[in-house]
Amino acid sequence: MSFFHAGPAPRAFGPRPGALRDGLHLTSGMRVGLFGGSFNPAHDGHAHVAETALSRLGLDRVVWLVSPQNPLKDARETASLEDRMTSACAQARGPAMVVSDAETRMGTRWTVDTLRALRERHPGVRFVWLMGSDNLEGFDRWRGWTDIMRAVPVAVVARPGSLLESRAAPAARRFAFARVSSRKASLLPGMQAPAWTYLRAPLNAKSSTAIRRQSGA
Repeated sequence: MSFFHAGPAPRAFGPRPGALRDGLHLTSGMRVGLFGGSFNPAHDGHAHVAETALSRLGLDRVVWLVSPQNPLKDARETASLEDRMTSACAQARGPAMVVSDAETRMGTRWTVDTLRALRERHPGVRFVWLMGSDNLEGFDRWRGWTDIMRAVPVAVVARPGSLLESRAAPAARRFAFARVSSRKASLLPGMQAPAWTYLRAPLNAKSSTAIRRQSGA
């Protein structure tokens, strides 16, 4: 497992000409899952999503993109980037897992901008966006969510408490025509977007919110 850290986040957001290297060492033809989140803190539920995607999609690598600050969450309840990177490193096990602060390095805040920047920097890499089914429920609130769906294939991994809700989510309904059977999940990284799949696996009930409540944070 690799760990990249670039120091303090830049003040400006959005892709910037001449931005720092993203720290990722990717080559054309690689099948790479992008797993974004606050990881505040990371837990074994996150590891479950990453490991399920790695196995079922036949990925070469899963990059845990630790967000500088989720724009949909309260910054006062978010731990430092360094602490969240450390917690992600504790969960991202194995050489195929990479914990990265690429968004901080590139100066991107929104996922849609991150995807554009990474695709431009790494032509030929077959990216897949990864998320738990709990995130799919509110995915239509993300900036440029339809552009995200049309940019790269998306894999949704089932999470407890969101099985039925997520499958009825606005994004799932809007892109029902692009849904790929889980039996063909290994083909997803090579597909033209929009294309997405819903992966069931033994469920893990851990959540960052519950962990923070238990710790009194």
